[in-house]
Amino acid sequence: MSVQRNGVAHRGEEDEVCPVCKSSRYLNPDMRFLINPECYHKMCESCVDRIFSSGPAPCPVAGCHKTLRKNRFRKQTFEDIEVEREVDIRKRVMGILNRREEEFASKRAYDDFLEQREEIIANLVHGIDVAKTEADLQSYAAANMHSIKANQALESAESSSFLEQQSIEQEQARLRRQLARQEYENERREMAAHREDVLARLAAGGPGDADTIAKEGQTTVRLKKSSARRSEEERIRQKQAALRGMEVRKAATVAGQAPTTADLAGTDIDTGLIKGLKKVKAPEPEKPYDPFGGLVPDKRDYYVLQDHYPSSYLDRLRNDVQVQAGGYDLREYYARTMLEAFAGLGCFIEEEVTKRDAASLAASKSVATDSAAAAAVSSGIGP
Repeated sequence: MSVQRNGVAHRGEEDEVCPVCKSSRYLNPDMRFLINPECYHKMCESCVDRIFSSGPAPCPVAGCHKTLRKNRFRKQTFEDIEVEREVDIRKRVMGILNRREEEFASKRAYDDFLEQREEIIANLVHGIDVAKTEADLQSYAAANMHSIKANQALESAESSSFLEQQSIEQEQARLRRQLARQEYENERREMAAHREDVLARLAAGGPGDADTIAKEGQTTVRLKKSSARRSEEERIRQKQAALRGMEVRKAATVAGQAPTTADLAGTDIDTGLIKGLKKVKAPEPEKPYDPFGGLVPDKRDYYVLQDHYPSSYLDRLRNDVQVQAGGYDLREYYARTMLEAFAGLGCFIEEEVTKRDAASLAASKSVATDSAAAAAVSSGIGP
């Protein structure tokens, strides 16, 4: 007996029978069943090829009138079709509502967003206000397409970086295991070679040479072990340094290519679906480069330098070729003269003298107080 739950049939043992052609997996063990995310009705692969090869067609299951396409059919992942449907809905909703924690003004706002997303998923799974929920999702996706794509790129970059980090750690663990195994093999070979050498020398030596040969053999083995270990450790250290350098370069590349929250400025439209987002301000346009840092050359506060000043003496010099032959320029004379004329206008002598007198008076009082205290201590008057 079939059981209807959320419009999807659950037949128990009859799930192994195609509802269209009634073929059974018991008679055909190679039969593959496919499902479509539109209605999640299961049917065999031959029926899918036969019905949907020529184009979209309605679902052949009785009571289902949804239009299906062949390219949407896929193999079922989970045994329970309800779990399969919920996973698909969750993946689709989280792909649209993929805001990150740093985009919210507070942790509470981010937690409210997570709760709201779970409510939307629950509504779609259990069939509560499906039309309104789908309309809100579609309007939000259309208005915030740029931020959705940017966050998807960030998640993809983080995922690839995590996988690369895992591969690097696995490679380092493999190198450590290889080092331990190589040390064990080298030690075993050294011990065997040392044993054979000691036996050969004992067989060729005299009766009193046994202790000397044994001590020399132990010293030789220790030296060989330390030398082999140092060389192997140095080789492994170089490999690990190369892996770490590659990791740093990849991280820098990912950080330079991944978009940031600042890239989303001025691109999203508030649809009212998500609350508590930060007010992202558009970055100010970069100002043109100023090599003087705001200082305008030849600008003075009290005068404007002219190119010509009437003077009978200067007019004679201006027309004298001998004076100007060495590169003499009257504008330099004008600039120096005007600067000297107006040099004292920014200085207020009275204020400077008042500040100087006040500072000297305070210093003299401090010196007098210190002198009086020293005199009192020396004469025994003070405490």
